[in-house]
Amino acid sequence: MSLLKPFNKLPNLNTANVLLVENEEQFQKKLADAIVLLESNVNITVRLARSLPLPVENAESRPRIDLVVFIVHLDTEQSLLSTEASLKHLDSGYFLGKVCFLVTDARCGTVPYERLASIKKTAASLSSPLLMAEDKTTEGVRTAAQRVITVLKVSAGMVPMATGLYLSTLTRCTVPTDPDWQQDLSVIHQMTLNQ
Repeated sequence: MSLLKPFNKLPNLNTANVLLVENEEQFQKKLADAIVLLESNVNITVRLARSLPLPVENAESRPRIDLVVFIVHLDTEQSLLSTEASLKHLDSGYFLGKVCFLVTDARCGTVPYERLASIKKTAASLSSPLLMAEDKTTEGVRTAAQRVITVLKVSAGMVPMATGLYLSTLTRCTVPTDPDWQQDLSVIHQMTLNQ
């Protein structure tokens, strides 16, 4: 079991590699297909994994991973727990603009607020972007793919004058520490459930 490291291999010209990590494997295939279809200017390779660590056997032939996207379904607690467990198998260099979280079912009224708060807190503590996605519609998958491609291009160094670290400071999730604000947010969430 080894850590996945971002800088142990040289990048390839005009090529970006993204690793989609999802425990349930229900959304990552649709997202991978949409990413490949949407981008024609850059050679994007999409790798899929249920969790980290990745197998050691093919570590030498594996390309450099420019961005790791953790897909979290808020309707299942297992998805959140799997993501938190997988984070331990990433080298700290990935948290310098090469990790993002993609959350589905954030608008679902039956999802416990604590799960959304937990993933927001995790993203904020790692200074990583938190993207919301609709996984049930074609347009939602397409929009999520466009967002991932934008982050991927910056993380892979394909956007002049921008780095993954700079992008993460602009798009990172922040969680206010004011307890009154969090209590107000809980009340608002409860009111939306009752409607």
